[in-house]
Parts: sequence; structure tokens; C-alpha cells
Amino acid sequence: MSIDPRGTVISTILRHDAKTTSYKIALIRAINDVALAFPDVGNGQAVAIPLRVLAEYWLAYYWPFADQHLPIWQGPRNRRREGVAQDMAFRPELTALKLEWEALWQMPAAPSDGFVVVNEMRVSRRRAQYPPSLVRAYYEALQAIAKTIEMPIRYAGPGNWSVFPRPARFDSLQQPVTALPGTQPADRCLVVKPEVWFLFRQLSLWIEALCIHQWALFTESVDPTDGRRVHRGQVYKLLTDRPGNRRPLTWERNEVELLILEGHTFTCLWTRKRIAAGVPYDLDHLVPVSIYPFNEMWNLAPTDPHFNQHVKRDRLPSPERLAVAQPILAQTYTTYGRLPSLREALREDSVQRFLSVSSPADITPERIASAAARFIEQLATARNIARF
Repeated sequence: MSIDPRGTVISTILRHDAKTTSYKIALIRAINDVALAFPDVGNGQAVAIPLRVLAEYWLAYYWPFADQHLPIWQGPRNRRREGVAQDMAFRPELTALKLEWEALWQMPAAPSDGFVVVNEMRVSRRRAQYPPSLVRAYYEALQAIAKTIEMPIRYAGPGNWSVFPRPARFDSLQQPVTALPGTQPADRCLVVKPEVWFLFRQLSLWIEALCIHQWALFTESVDPTDGRRVHRGQVYKLLTDRPGNRRPLTWERNEVELLILEGHTFTCLWTRKRIAAGVPYDLDHLVPVSIYPFNEMWNLAPTDPHFNQHVKRDRLPSPERLAVAQPILAQTYTTYGRLPSLREALREDSVQRFLSVSSPADITPERIASAAARFIEQLATARNIARF
């Protein structure tokens, strides 16, 4: 495998490729985020990424630019006989989704709410809590974005299909390839060569920083037809906004509370305090939502509220703390399994995240805890995140 340790191919796409829209930048950023979000995929093989997964990231990135009254243009809007062409092929669908979201909550959407929407829609039990009109608008936006993504895939690099091959159905791929967890036979997939995937895994932090920098510069350079030009600093702020935990974990907490009321106990991963009936606790995100907004069951554990709020906060554990916490985490998952609804939620969320627990024999508390610990360690290392 030929390795480009400096990431020249990625740097060239971001810095020197011709761009009429920000699509190429969004494509590279999305692949980079996928490489980080699925840590046990690859291992020397090409990786198949469903276009719908890339579309989820695009939805979150472009969300703050799709304001109905103050849109931020992502390319030229050429005048045609039938009217003014959209700068983003999916702007109407994304704007419609944003309006549905704002109508539901009766307040303006935050720039990072796109990440919240995607996180809510990924998990079936949370998706079921939303009105059908919003769910329908979400899938219409996702479909429009997935169709658009094929354009930058084709034109990335010199010529056509020079860096990435033409997307194809997963069940038609001939070469040895590893699919993301949850990939379906009919999914149209982007195949990333092993040497390019290696670059994304090794240079994740640098790639994200370059993507955001180039995106801010590009958006500032777009000549607006309405005379309203935006500054790169404003764009940078929108692209780096991260969600707080604004969506309550009502269902998850109620299920954990039911276990406690039935006499089951938990142990705090970080302080080893016993959590039983009458003892206050937080349902802690192991990976904080400010880093990645996962409301998946493997990422939630009852913990000591004082430690969670005043010590852990938005940091990740040190390798030593993580090693001590892993068997406690496995016991937490075992206790979740005492309740059929929580057992199914843990199974569903883990299978969609970790390749190492994709078969029924692998779905054990110990294997899930091991996969979660590896993910946390790789994430902390790749992003140089503060530890506690």
C-alpha cells in the first residue's frame, strides 16, 4: 500500500481544485468525520460508505446556511429563464426541514441543530417521538443531498473519478471491501481506497481544520446576488458550533430509573460510588455531546453527578481511568440487559456503531464495553482532546 504521509491528495483537493460550490470541501470533511465515527472499520481494506451516511453529515454542515430569510450562499446563483438557480441543489429540501424543526419547537434553530436532528433521526426509538411531517422532510432532504454528493465525488482531483471511483450499490462491488456497520445491499456507496482511508485516520485533526478554514474562505468569496456578503469569521463560527445536550434523555432515564426501582444498582465508572434507589445520578455521555452528539445507549451510563458536572465535563478519560472503567461499563451494560427494552436499545445502537459487534455472538456486554473503550481512546488521540 502506497502511503502519502503528508496528505497531498487531500490537501490538493481542498486548496487547489477548482470550486464553484463548497461541495468538495463538504465531501472531504464528511469522509473525515466518518473515519473518526467508525473506528474499527478499515484495517488495510477499502471502505464502503453509503451515500446516505455522508448525506447525514452534509445535512448538519449546511444546516446553518439554509435560513429562509437570511441564507448564506454556497455558490453562484445564475439567472435562467425559469428563474434564479439554487446555489445548493438541496437548499429547498433542507430549508423545508429547518422550518419544520423550528415550527415544532416554536423558536429559531441553533446553528448546530442539524447535528441534533441527525442524531435524533438515526435512533429509531427517538425518531418515533417526532411528527410524521418532520420525519418525511428529513428523509426528503437526505435523499436530495445524497444525490448531490455524487458531483464532488466525480470531480475531486484531476479529471473524472480520479481520487474516488463512481459510487455503486454495495452488493455490486467486486473488490475486497469493508462496509460501515448498518450498510444494506442496495445502498449506493462511495469506496475509499485503503491508503486514502489511512490518511483520514492519521491526519483527522489537520484535515478538519483545513476543511473549515478553506470553507470559510470560499463562502466569504461568493458574490451574493442580494449584496449581503458574509465574513469568514462568521462562517467559521457557524461551522464549528457544537450542540449542547438540549434534547432530554427522557426515555433512557425512565428506563434506567425503572431498573433502579426494581432493586438493581449501578456503579459510577469514575468514582465507583454505588448508585441505587434514592441516590442522585447523571446519565452521563461517555463521549460528550460537544465532541460528538451520540445519544446512543452504549454512550450513556449512570454516574456521580458532582464528578460528571465538575470534573469530567466535556473531557475524555485518561487511558488509566478508561482501563479501570471498562469492566464497570460492561457491568452497566449487563444491568441494562435486565430490561428487554434497554437490552434491545443497546443492541441496536451498538450494531450500528461498531463493526466488532455486528454478529449476534459478538453482542455481549464485555464486547460492547471493549469496543466503546477503543473508540473513546482513538477519538481522544486523533483529536487531542483534554483528558481527566
